[in-house]
Amino acid sequence: MSKEHFTQLIAGLTAEIAKLPLNQDLARHLNDQYGATSPLYADLFAACKAGVAEGWMCKHEGGGLRYGRVIKAGSETHDFSVDVVDMNDIAGPHHVHPHGEIDLIMPLTTGATFDGHPAGWCVYEAGSAHSPTVRAGQALVLYLLPQGAIQFT
Repeated sequence: MSKEHFTQLIAGLTAEIAKLPLNQDLARHLNDQYGATSPLYADLFAACKAGVAEGWMCKHEGGGLRYGRVIKAGSETHDFSVDVVDMNDIAGPHHVHPHGEIDLIMPLTTGATFDGHPAGWCVYEAGSAHSPTVRAGQALVLYLLPQGAIQFT
């Protein structure tokens, strides 16, 4: 798996959703079209597992988390940045989403949840905030951030 191939997977998705509002309708759409049983979900999950194993994803470590920005916001990804975090029964740092956040939840442990959500997608609207939390095991979480915007509190 190469970073270039991963970027192409993301760009295909962000081309579709770039102009859509970040809200629960988008979360439903993503789960209906690209949920945990879809080919795109399988491709993204495989790409993330390979990227972590190869060391170009989640290359930083701190506070019990492995994390990293994989792609900066830019035209190739329709102004979304991409971060991937490896979390194991932990709450991450509290932050605000100035423009919203789209999360892909990929449990490495069967039954692991992210903020109470199982495998699949969740969407946070602009101005929302949380302490991202994985429970019941380990999960990779992919974050799409419009304009790469995030404010840690």
